[in-house]
Amino acid sequence: MAISGSAFVPGIELSRIMYEEEVQPILRNAFPGLRYAAARVGSGSEVLGFDSPRSADHEWGPRLEIFLTAGDRVEHGDDISRVLAERLPKQVHGWPTHFQESDDPRDPVGHMQMTDGPVNHRVGLYDVDGWVSDRLGLASWKAELGARDWLAIPQQRLAEATGGVVFHDGPGNLSEMRRRMAWYPDQVWRYLLACQWQRVSQEEAFVGRCAEAGDDLGSAVVAARLVRSLMHLCLLLERQYAPYGKWLGSSFGRLPVAEALGPVLRGVLAATDYPAREARLCDAYEAVASLQNASDLVSPVDPGRRPYHARPYLVLHAERFAQALARTVTDPGLQGLPLVGNVDQWSDSADLLDQPHAIRAAFSALG
Repeated sequence: MAISGSAFVPGIELSRIMYEEEVQPILRNAFPGLRYAAARVGSGSEVLGFDSPRSADHEWGPRLEIFLTAGDRVEHGDDISRVLAERLPKQVHGWPTHFQESDDPRDPVGHMQMTDGPVNHRVGLYDVDGWVSDRLGLASWKAELGARDWLAIPQQRLAEATGGVVFHDGPGNLSEMRRRMAWYPDQVWRYLLACQWQRVSQEEAFVGRCAEAGDDLGSAVVAARLVRSLMHLCLLLERQYAPYGKWLGSSFGRLPVAEALGPVLRGVLAATDYPAREARLCDAYEAVASLQNASDLVSPVDPGRRPYHARPYLVLHAERFAQALARTVTDPGLQGLPLVGNVDQWSDSADLLDQPHAIRAAFSALG
């Protein structure tokens, strides 16, 4: 925690202060001529801009990533880490630079704490290629990425790699990597949109069917899943990587469409009977369908609600949008794939999404 009642500072700003006032001078004096990049990227709520005073209770504070060449990291990495431990101040603007490791294996995080000795700092030392391999599971980000390479990377990891701030980039390769990974190639984007509409299509009739069967709880659960799918669709349409569940609503809330669509989605979740739930869902379907039409990716598709075949439920028949988008996918690496999407559309298991190389192996086996 902060000392002396220091006011909360957004983590990105605290990282900038530590780099400019402390780390940069230390590196310049102790390792003159060293070429490196300094950034706050990767894990951490501050990278996505969602940190708050609550974030300060674990692995938050004066943090920084330093990217060296692979050779310099091997040759100088230990020395740089040691010099920083010895020379960094005990605090930066009231926030300790020392992180006390937890002894609890169920809570293996570091907490800011004052110390009398060298600081156990959170200045990580990496090379870009190794960091990308560990975080994204890519053998090389410099080569042209195939469609399945993109599909195997969780959007949270892409958001972490392209979010945050680069404070300095002498070699330039960190910034180049971030530019390359900033958004999906057009064909991958179209495929993911088709898959997301297909997800909506798979469940939109179940809201009515569950209610008809007397299962109002099941109807509400399916409606909530559809709300989540529509939020993901909006992020895709606005070319924003979707974060994992904790920050999905916050990320959606930043979109231009959120001001009008947010109350509609909350109305779906607040509905206590099927007619109200269906009406609000159809309002949401039509709004997102109109957003899809405005993208000009395909010829406009009628965004109006309609009956589900001969059954008395109103739906969008979202497969119409999925099929229209799928017809524009011409990439050979995508044409043979079913509309199952990327790893985020397969699963939201945090344990799976934290295994980039296992995910890549699963995509290699996909027919």
